[in-house]
Amino acid sequence: MVLKKADNIKCNEDIERERKKCSFDPLELTHLLDGGPEKTRERKEREYYFLSEPELRDTIPQDYLSHKEKYEEAVRKACTLFRKVTQLRDKGGDLEIFRQTLSGMLGSAILKDGNPFTLHYVMFLPTIVGQGTVEQQAEWMGKAWNCDIIGTYAQTELGHGTFIRGLETTAHYDPKTQEFILNSPTLTSYKWWPGGLGQTANFAVVVAQLHTKGVCHGIHPFIVQLRDEETHKPMPGIKIGEIGTKLGMNATNNGYLGFDNVRIPREHMLMKNAQVLEDGTYVKSPSDKLTYGTMMFVRVIILQDMAGYLSKATTIAVRYSAVRRQSELKPGEPEPQIIDYLTQQYKLFPNLAACFALRFNATWLWNMYNCVTAELEEGDLDRLPELHALSCCMKAVCTADAAQGVETCRLSCGGHGYMTCSSMPSIYGLVTAASTYEGENTVLLLQTARYLMKAWQQAVGGMTMTPTVAYLKQAVSGNNGPWSWENTTACIIRAYQQVAAGKIKMCAENMDKRIRGGICPEDAWNMTSVELAQCAEAHARAIMVDKFVESVLELNVSPALKTVLTQLSELYAVYWLLQKSGDFLMFSDVTAQDIASLQKWMEVLLSEIRPNAVGIVDGFDICDEILSSALGSYDGRVYERLFEEASKSPLNKEPVNVSFHKYLKPFLKASL
Repeated sequence: MVLKKADNIKCNEDIERERKKCSFDPLELTHLLDGGPEKTRERKEREYYFLSEPELRDTIPQDYLSHKEKYEEAVRKACTLFRKVTQLRDKGGDLEIFRQTLSGMLGSAILKDGNPFTLHYVMFLPTIVGQGTVEQQAEWMGKAWNCDIIGTYAQTELGHGTFIRGLETTAHYDPKTQEFILNSPTLTSYKWWPGGLGQTANFAVVVAQLHTKGVCHGIHPFIVQLRDEETHKPMPGIKIGEIGTKLGMNATNNGYLGFDNVRIPREHMLMKNAQVLEDGTYVKSPSDKLTYGTMMFVRVIILQDMAGYLSKATTIAVRYSAVRRQSELKPGEPEPQIIDYLTQQYKLFPNLAACFALRFNATWLWNMYNCVTAELEEGDLDRLPELHALSCCMKAVCTADAAQGVETCRLSCGGHGYMTCSSMPSIYGLVTAASTYEGENTVLLLQTARYLMKAWQQAVGGMTMTPTVAYLKQAVSGNNGPWSWENTTACIIRAYQQVAAGKIKMCAENMDKRIRGGICPEDAWNMTSVELAQCAEAHARAIMVDKFVESVLELNVSPALKTVLTQLSELYAVYWLLQKSGDFLMFSDVTAQDIASLQKWMEVLLSEIRPNAVGIVDGFDICDEILSSALGSYDGRVYERLFEEASKSPLNKEPVNVSFHKYLKPFLKASL
């Protein structure tokens, strides 16, 4: 298997011409995204290490396997994959190996329809670290880290997902035996959705309502053995299975789980924060927000994955658009590349820009997460609400944008994008799931809105503001405008902040009016919830545009690459302004005349990005084995590869299918 681009490879002539137009060096972009030439070398070595392994290749395309076969193949591959990961780790490899093999790039190339081990690494291990005592970490981390056990994270239930206080699974403490007794009192209390739960995991962190001394103390995490470590049969009282097929991620092995008087030792409650003593006395956590850590960690990882998935989709769509020729722009002239149509550029280039917006914002949020985590270890909780609010709204906006972006890229490939060999359907299936898992997006936006309503009251009261909501001070003081408009990123960022502040203010005022009119606060919140979700989205977009522009300004790269990245940041900012033009006309300095000027600016940016589009996606440096697309390969041989994929269909293995003689011929010969 050859993962690097061979010098003698025969490429499509159109795509070769596109590469010659490029005004910057795509390799410089690759090094920037990887973190330097050495990081690029390490990544490519890891890719070769895994993708050259025969045991990790598909012998039959996944689409032609049954649901059962897909799962069994996924387990086989996952065991091989993490055996190789462990070998690399033991040779001195870092945690980047795990991130890469669990990511939307290398990970999804090997396990195309989901990984049954993902929650073991992404939720089970981090929860033990984040919520287990030192003694509990010593007990469990070695076993989990060495894969002596495989875990999952069981929180969501059949009847409750985002409203975790409503979870019904119970854990009653028995002081006589110093055990917790877990039960699923109703059908809706069954755990439902955890990845790997169906047939893979033998342990789980289970979130249940803690009862001790006759008092319910809310949800807490417990480590529960699900299956025998030798036979893998369910433990007594454990009712477990798989939930069935889904739109995507069908090898993830999502499962259900019920409990019938399942007893676990007291020490299996994770007690870094809250505790239950031997006599049943409950010791409260110093803060109920300390349990947010794992959840926020996963949301930051999701942002990184969304950037990866969208990069794959834009690479496929841009390369295909450079090869595909269709219709006539001018009578009698050759059919143009479809990338020359402005409408195609409008579909593709804002999503190309979004790849960078998501990457840079994920990096910024990751750095903030690490800072706040360090502060938590010192007992400083001041910035935790801000981080929680940001992780909620940015997860919601980024996953929604990525799902819409992948679908737009699929549509830009016409009918060929509908074929599974394009990889667009599988990428969409993986991306759209993220709009729901780890927090349904509307609920997350409303959680951010609660923080913003408090922040508004703090701004009105003249209190000190955290950095990401400091712009509210100007809205309160009246120093928010009007200003004369200029087509600059500084003006645009200011306008985004004006829109966010205006929407936040409007929500606060509408809530206040309703409450003063005799409506209870809970009903007032529900009646204002559409506007509240919108104000949280506006806040997220203001942050994302600001951090994208700021990140590009701070880059130490060549002038040629800086120019291209600046164009992409400007396009991202202008595109979303025009998409939300009603809000900007209502709340910012933008006028109707400015909208026309911004439209022209966007069209200029599309034309400036056009010659570099293929170079930009080449800079993502996604090898063909990871891209796994007949439409998006580096050589641009779209039509040859489509025929190669068609030849793999089992229906083409024989000239006449058995159904002809069994059904079709008798039907045709019958006198109907």
